[in-house]
Amino acid sequence: MRGRDAPHTEPPGVRAGARGGAGPHDAVLLIAYGGPERQEDVRPYLAGILEGRRVRPGRLEEVAHHYDLFGGRSPLTALTRRQATALAAALEAHGRRIPVYVGMRNWHPYLHETLAAMHDAGVRRAFGIVMAPHRSYASWEQYHDNVADAQARIGSGAPAVDYPAPWFDHPGFIAAQAGRVCDVLRALPDAERAAATLVFTAHSIPAAMAERSRYAEEFETSARLVSARAGHGTWRYAYQSRSGDPREPWLEPDVKDVLRELAGRGGRAAVIVPIGFVSDHIEVLYDLDTEARDTAVRLGIAYYRAQTVMDHPAFIEMLAGLVAAGAPRPA
Repeated sequence: MRGRDAPHTEPPGVRAGARGGAGPHDAVLLIAYGGPERQEDVRPYLAGILEGRRVRPGRLEEVAHHYDLFGGRSPLTALTRRQATALAAALEAHGRRIPVYVGMRNWHPYLHETLAAMHDAGVRRAFGIVMAPHRSYASWEQYHDNVADAQARIGSGAPAVDYPAPWFDHPGFIAAQAGRVCDVLRALPDAERAAATLVFTAHSIPAAMAERSRYAEEFETSARLVSARAGHGTWRYAYQSRSGDPREPWLEPDVKDVLRELAGRGGRAAVIVPIGFVSDHIEVLYDLDTEARDTAVRLGIAYYRAQTVMDHPAFIEMLAGLVAAGAPRPA
């Protein structure tokens, strides 16, 4: 959904690093969903997200309450900025000094704001990375469309943007997520570690959308590879955060249903691994750390949650490698 022009005190875009170095791209653009960073922005942000969608009455206030529980803000933008800073440093360590920008789909810095700032800085061709590992229209192609809309809005001279190949099974991504899992497993008592089930989660999407993509296949591949890398063979996959028309089929099983199934089979511990996300945000903090945790407590299951990859060194090195490898230019 195209973002709305709203007054904002933050500068458009985020730039880390300085221009310089060889290569076809003179900047990097990290592309993410976006989220409010101030209490007063929560409802305008949600109004933009829900505009034109069929949602039940009261849904906006219900979701706004989720943000209220966490200080009226999402950590996503700050964490994406942190990833940008880490990526710029990694690129510089490899002899490539180029700026790394952040552009958001649904809130400031909107993609059109960031691309305008890039244009003003003289950027002509950028390497764009959608910060989502698994491809569906909502998690991949729609962001490409959003960038194209932002370029059209800027007009002549808007920076061109190229994209990498899919990286859901990239060794760097797998190593980073496996490292987060091992951090949790090492801290568990021996008996609990042996009994724990890894439950990998990704955002649910409509079943019809999933049929037109490899989203579910890529998600399950990532989960299998991380489980193997972590050396923990007991795992399940689950989906979370479904929304939209309740009459429309979405991907299942839901994470809470998987926890109920584990409890029914005598499961004693679950380690939730939100592998479908590369940064924490409200759908991790509320849907997993609050709702799913409460479900596990009621069921008598010990509940743990692995961190998202965020700025794990292996993930940042993977991003730097993608930039170094470049991407085919559009025909």
